Amino acid sequence: MRTISIRLTLIAAAAALVSCASGPNATTGTALGGLGGAALGGIIGHQSGRGLEGAAIGAVAGGAAGNLIGNGQDQRNAQRYYGQPAYAPPPPQPYYR
Repeated sequence: MRTISIRLTLIAAAAALVSCASGPNATTGTALGGLGGAALGGIIGHQSGRGLEGAAIGAVAGGAAGNLIGNGQDQRNAQRYYGQPAYAPPPPQPYYR
């Protein structure tokens, strides 16, 4: 019982941290990644006799990956819309001898 509560706590913490980026592509990516990860994790977990654990782990991993990909797309779209990069390095300093 203790291991189940530890796993559920870790899953809840990971799910809470996934939703840090909240752009339109990030939220869509989180949802689709979570669903795809749960399906794939359930299939893989079923082969080892632990389908629900596999689905839960797959959902968290898929949601995190989908959120990262969607957030990257949101940032790229913002750069195109506003016409400025997210980070512009300072101009080079002249070199004098």
